[in-house]
Amino acid sequence: MRNEEAAAERLRPIDLARIAGVSAQQIRNYADSGVLPPAPRTPAGYRRFGAAHRHALLTYRALARGYGWPAAREIMQAVHAGDVPAALALVDAAHAGLHEQRLALEATREALEAVAGSEPEPAPSSRSVLRIGEAAARLGVRTSALRVWEAAGLITPRRDPVTGYRGFGPADVRDAQMISMLRAGRYPLAQIRPILDDLRRAGSTGALREAVARRRDALNGQARAMLEGAGLLHGYLAEEAPGPAPAAGGADA
Repeated sequence: MRNEEAAAERLRPIDLARIAGVSAQQIRNYADSGVLPPAPRTPAGYRRFGAAHRHALLTYRALARGYGWPAAREIMQAVHAGDVPAALALVDAAHAGLHEQRLALEATREALEAVAGSEPEPAPSSRSVLRIGEAAARLGVRTSALRVWEAAGLITPRRDPVTGYRGFGPADVRDAQMISMLRAGRYPLAQIRPILDDLRRAGSTGALREAVARRRDALNGQARAMLEGAGLLHGYLAEEAPGPAPAAGGADA
């Protein structure tokens, strides 16, 4: 019954485009790239799309919300090439990557708490002040990154009144270390400023904890989106069981 219904439904590229909110040309691109299953053609060379293509399109779009566009494309291409194990391996890798991000977030949180709780040396002597290259080497970042953070107002190293060289004291190095760790955790500069301001003003790590909580919520949201996409993929594999796509060519309506 399912196959009969699918055979009875005829969709044009524009019909699928309206479902996904994309252009008809994008639908043709999906078909040519293997994101959609093989489409039979009319004697005039026009593709005949049906229910299976609509199902594949919705599955692809759902996968993209959770796994990202590149991974979603690779998954659907593997399915339509007849290599379901490769598609499932891509799904597994994405879930493993999300788990690694969770572990990294917790490790970053603990490290940031430790750095935030450390006391920088008061009134550093000239020997404890680092030049920008020395500070970058100690932190394992580029000097250009330190300049960007300074331009954003996140760090304010002292300037030598004679040479104009930047001097990074212990407090500057500590702040730069926190920025580096937050950037590695995918925090934008705009979210880092209140964390440092909170720490400098009141010695509080409240803003830091809020930022970590927001990142955790984002990972939870991604996990839910991945579950939705994986559910549609499971249904697609069970109902459509597409085979390898034929070579592209011909005209479209």
